[in-house]
Amino acid sequence: MGGFFGVASKDDCVADLFYGTDYHSHLGTVRGGMAVRGESGFTRVIHDITNTQFRSKFEDDLEKMRGGLGIGVISDYEDQPLIIGSHLGTYALVTVGRILNLDQLAAEAFHRRTTHFSEMGGTGINPTELVATLINRENSFAEGIRCAQEAIEGSCSMLLLTDDAIYAARDRLGRTPVVIGRKPDALAATLETCAFANLDYDVDRYLGPGETVRITPDGVETLVPPGNVSQICAFLWVYYGYPASSYEGINVEVVRNRCGAALARADSHRVDLVAGIPDSGTGHAIGYANEARVPYGRPFVKYTPTWPRSFMPQEQRVRDLVARMKLIPIRELIRGNRLLFCEDSIVRGTQLRDTIRRLFDYGAREVHMRPACPPLVYGCKFLNFSRSRSELDLSARKAIKELEGDDDKHLDDYADPGSDRHAAMIERIRQQVGVTSLKYQRLGDLVEAIGLPKSRLCTYCFDGAESCYSQLWLLPPTCRGAAEA
Repeated sequence: MGGFFGVASKDDCVADLFYGTDYHSHLGTVRGGMAVRGESGFTRVIHDITNTQFRSKFEDDLEKMRGGLGIGVISDYEDQPLIIGSHLGTYALVTVGRILNLDQLAAEAFHRRTTHFSEMGGTGINPTELVATLINRENSFAEGIRCAQEAIEGSCSMLLLTDDAIYAARDRLGRTPVVIGRKPDALAATLETCAFANLDYDVDRYLGPGETVRITPDGVETLVPPGNVSQICAFLWVYYGYPASSYEGINVEVVRNRCGAALARADSHRVDLVAGIPDSGTGHAIGYANEARVPYGRPFVKYTPTWPRSFMPQEQRVRDLVARMKLIPIRELIRGNRLLFCEDSIVRGTQLRDTIRRLFDYGAREVHMRPACPPLVYGCKFLNFSRSRSELDLSARKAIKELEGDDDKHLDDYADPGSDRHAAMIERIRQQVGVTSLKYQRLGDLVEAIGLPKSRLCTYCFDGAESCYSQLWLLPPTCRGAAEA
């Protein structure tokens, strides 16, 4: 995944930009970048932050950057922001999301014989450069963004920095949030609202799906109105979002507490202690403990000064090592106890299996696991939330393969919590990770905890439900024709 932050200020924006972008570091990706428009033009800095904090890499660059307009990004893989020269003028661009038809769009661009891609890396064409190519086909930034959004399958939210404004655009179906903040003499655009509080911004409004706005220090102008279809990612509240953030006006920590309470109401096991797999399981566990009236404790504590998030390294061996080294057991809270852990999800299950084994080695009587969302039966196609290279890496799909001899048979049945196949899958996962009992959150309870209608949520990774891309928005005829073609 990734995140971005942009500022339009009557004064110098660099400090707000630096800290606002840094507040997206929990998204756990590998590139960071900032671009500022000042009196001398555009200044851009990009660093690799795979194993280093964003702040430590960028602190020495701040003195070189001055200006009232700026954008920053924490990026999945590719270098960002890009500085683009075009007939529209020079601009900087950052994007967040996943373009499913990237190869198709690149082939179409090559077919025109007027395009080349220079930001090539180990993963091929830089998606942000492709988006710039789509924008540059039109006669204005607003129309270019609009047509790019229509051409892209998947999701793509973006910030575009020009000489005098920032354009903020939420992806067509609103899978990722874009939020506008305001304080005296400055406005900001962010993915995570947790970036606002300590910088003294108040939430001004949440952009709707497909909405594009133009931001200056004086105000916000809507250029493309929001669409009617919303599919914001439910997993943002379960795992990716920071506890202090809100999406669609709904706070992440509050939802996690409600998720935990729902897990408790559906449970009948008697336990001595409830805990969360830190950090993302903590909010769920607090909700469970409060609802079940069972003591909350920390049989593991997380060592954060030096160890990064465990999914950041590209090699599974290194991810497993990080996961093990950063969690330090407290044996006095483990020995002789029946422990129940809330976890945000079980993706691959490899790290969890080692954690469970250690708990039993340290004397736990029982270990029960309660993931806060349903099993991940389908790999995410829209946000790159998992580092898994294949759906077969998912613990649910591995269990299905063991049961069926194939990993993609009867997926609808396996996603149905009332089916025998679903029960068999859960039992196989329980055996794989080695817990005493395993009970997942039901999708209906998760949707109720979030508080939005299911029709407004993307739940594809749980049930395979997918919105249709055939809807055409109110676009110029040239864009409609391109989309239909």
